[in-house]
Amino acid sequence: MGFYDFINFVVYDNPVSKSVTSFVKGSKPPAVPTVTVITEKTPLWKLASENGPFVRIAGIMGASAVILGAYGAHRSYPKDRVQELKPIFETANRFHFFHSLALLGVPMCRSPVLAGTLIISGTILFSGTCYYHAFSGEKKFGKLAPIGGTILILGWLSMVI
Repeated sequence: MGFYDFINFVVYDNPVSKSVTSFVKGSKPPAVPTVTVITEKTPLWKLASENGPFVRIAGIMGASAVILGAYGAHRSYPKDRVQELKPIFETANRFHFFHSLALLGVPMCRSPVLAGTLIISGTILFSGTCYYHAFSGEKKFGKLAPIGGTILILGWLSMVI
């Protein structure tokens, strides 16, 4: 292919030039596939009603986290156990809040029932056990906290799957 053949191909004979010149001469432009882009975002309340009760449960869990947080912050702990019990309460409350917020994202998961069930049950086991220990001083349900923590980890991982 010589230099002039190359220029002729670039200017006239390549597929792009042919489609432009045929369009300019009056023929119809080549068919372009249409792509529909949905720009409307689904509101969270609509996702809540379509994918189960998880957003409503998140609201209840968040409200209960605030109530328990206020109670635990103003509660009188035994003077000899304040250094032990108050951090346990604060950990329970922090996890309770975080997982209440995490529950808001559950309707957007591929399997919301699995993720929501794991997060709710893990929060109840972990935070509930810690709340019980902090408020009563008893450790009889202490072995459930690691199980609840493991279930919370599985809940987060199920949001990825």
